[in-house]
Amino acid sequence: MKKLDLEKEKIPKLIKTFAIPCVISMIVAALYNIVDQIFIGWSKAGAFGNAATNIVYPFTVIALAFSLLIGDGAAALFNLSLGAKNKKQANKSIGNGLILLIFISIILTIIGLVFNEQILKLFGGNKNEVECFNYAKDYLRIICYGLPFYIIGQGLNASIRSDGSPKFAMCATVIGAISNIILDPIFIFIFKLSVKGAALATIIGQILTFIMSIFYLKKAHSFKINKESVKLDKAICKKILTLGMASLITQLAIVIIIAVSNNLVNNYGYETLSSSTKAYGVVTPLAVIGICMKVFGIVVSIVVGVSLGGMPIIGVNMGAKNMKRVKETIKYILTINLIIGLIAFILFEFFPSYIINIFGKKNSFEYMEYAGYCLRIFLGGIILTTFTKSTSILLQSMGSSLKSTLLALARDVIFFVPAIIIIANVSKSVVTMLWSSVIADILSFILGAILLKSEFSKNEKLSTK
Repeated sequence: MKKLDLEKEKIPKLIKTFAIPCVISMIVAALYNIVDQIFIGWSKAGAFGNAATNIVYPFTVIALAFSLLIGDGAAALFNLSLGAKNKKQANKSIGNGLILLIFISIILTIIGLVFNEQILKLFGGNKNEVECFNYAKDYLRIICYGLPFYIIGQGLNASIRSDGSPKFAMCATVIGAISNIILDPIFIFIFKLSVKGAALATIIGQILTFIMSIFYLKKAHSFKINKESVKLDKAICKKILTLGMASLITQLAIVIIIAVSNNLVNNYGYETLSSSTKAYGVVTPLAVIGICMKVFGIVVSIVVGVSLGGMPIIGVNMGAKNMKRVKETIKYILTINLIIGLIAFILFEFFPSYIINIFGKKNSFEYMEYAGYCLRIFLGGIILTTFTKSTSILLQSMGSSLKSTLLALARDVIFFVPAIIIIANVSKSVVTMLWSSVIADILSFILGAILLKSEFSKNEKLSTK
């Protein structure tokens, strides 16, 4: 931030500088779960292992949700504080954020270890599917031991980016992911640890990211971690949690989607017949939906990465009341993200088999058929999704936490959940229920456009006073 003037430098140059490392960091973070799923799919665990990771996945997303609640909230407050020339508040936003990250990581680790089976049942685990359930238990238990490193490492990433070091933030995440990619096949195939090996590889990578993130705190440019900054301030904590609420909701919405979808699969998987007249069952839809959510997560990670890359630019210029630059930045970000959505749409609609085969080729006819439906229908509104996800982050960057939170809730909770429950219970089909995603995308796109326009109008009036 010392090298680039966020109030004067050309917007495309700033977006490129901040967004590219951020996108890489977000993609790499998403790859932790994708890589596990790919190698597990090719192992002896196969679809049972992939279904198991889908059951555990919501809990890891909860951990990420709280990490981003605090990390993105602290970074947003830090940016706004710098723009307003409030150095003391800027320091405290990062220091208080660090303490909150430590606290929540300990709490979630204890919950995960103590309530292992209850968590699995909540997210669609079925004890009658013995092999799948046992794989899920093993995976969750090991993942829990790495939660503190994961939560703190990911939470500090936003602060490091906001301090003007997006490349360092990227490297911290990339090193962890590369470690995971290298160790996965070693633990899974050479040591024959199957799902346990994937979990071990994941937490080792998370530890490496954590170590680099903690190291950065000693060399930060624009903030200092000292006794004063880490002393919890109620007002600062409240601001952090308020500004980060959209990030929390965005991630928790994914949890709700998977939990509801998984449980509906348990209810109607054996009632839904494929074109071969054989029921899809439970394991096949669980595995496929898990893969689709991971692929969906890659696209969302790119979109969120581009949007978060604009956060320092928007935050500082909002603090300086320069709405022209804020508007220009947002327009640029939305254009990029809509193009990303278009590319994803083409891939999902025309090349679904190529995508699903990445996660293992020895799949049944029913598996491939359901995968085609899932990618084409469930992710059919991806262009609209990119606008909604991006707009939610942009509203957060502008300091409008209420609108940001509302939009984050709208797509995945307010619209999607009722739609999928109603459609599934009426049709009793795990195929027909996939259309609920498209309905939610259309409605949330309309809401997002209205909220963004109203936020522009409000701030333009304030800036002219």
